[in-house]
Amino acid sequence: MSGPQVALPMYLGTPDAVQTLWTVLHQALTLEGLQRLPDAVAWPQELHAHWLSPDLLLSQTCGYPLTHALQGQVQLVGCFRYAAPGCEGIDCRSVLIARDEHAHLKLDSFRHLRVAFNSADSQSGYNALRAMVAPLAQGGAFFVQALETGSHRGSVDAVREGRADLAAIDCVTWALLQKNTPQATQGLQVVGFSAPYPGLPLVSASGTKAPTLAALQSALRAVVHKPTARASLDTLLITGFEIPALSVYQRCLAMEQEAFALGYPVLA
Repeated sequence: MSGPQVALPMYLGTPDAVQTLWTVLHQALTLEGLQRLPDAVAWPQELHAHWLSPDLLLSQTCGYPLTHALQGQVQLVGCFRYAAPGCEGIDCRSVLIARDEHAHLKLDSFRHLRVAFNSADSQSGYNALRAMVAPLAQGGAFFVQALETGSHRGSVDAVREGRADLAAIDCVTWALLQKNTPQATQGLQVVGFSAPYPGLPLVSASGTKAPTLAALQSALRAVVHKPTARASLDTLLITGFEIPALSVYQRCLAMEQEAFALGYPVLA
């Protein structure tokens, strides 16, 4: 019989810090009475299967899947606050990045150039950018090419290497790349910010019992203030934890609906 699954799979650049944070959270959850907790976080390759597992105790997803493929399939646990340019409370933004040669351009000047995106179910890399481009598109088109890269890092690489000209990157990912892998961002500039939207939701399985959900939230509240977690929290840029209403993620749906209403359903 499998045990509870735990992963924080969305910011992968510092796995040691993620594991250390889980170790401290494990201790806090044990004090809350939870048992059979895994010693190590998982690093799932197939995220949707992971998120939909009935054994899911805690994971991190994106606001767009939460309001689409995962709607009604998981429970919202809460959301971390992050210290990155573009963050305010639990809200964050996408940064629009381009090569130095395009640093002077506004978004409308990227018409007929190439865009890279991580995946079509990404709030930060796709949905937020689609909402920005929709008022500028003509006949459902704006870019000459849209390249799916599979990850934010892949989109950053595509722009830096000249395979694309613009990408929308989650502002926390961008800050972490600048901090931990600065060579990945060399020759690139931030040329704009998206509208704000709620940050990455922490989720648990739909069948997680209310006392367990309450224990998770209590432990997460405590962990962000524990000295033993401070180094990991600083490395991951985490400054706090909040429990927002699920309805705040309707902003992700609103961005999609606005683009659809303007005849721009696909980033193109």
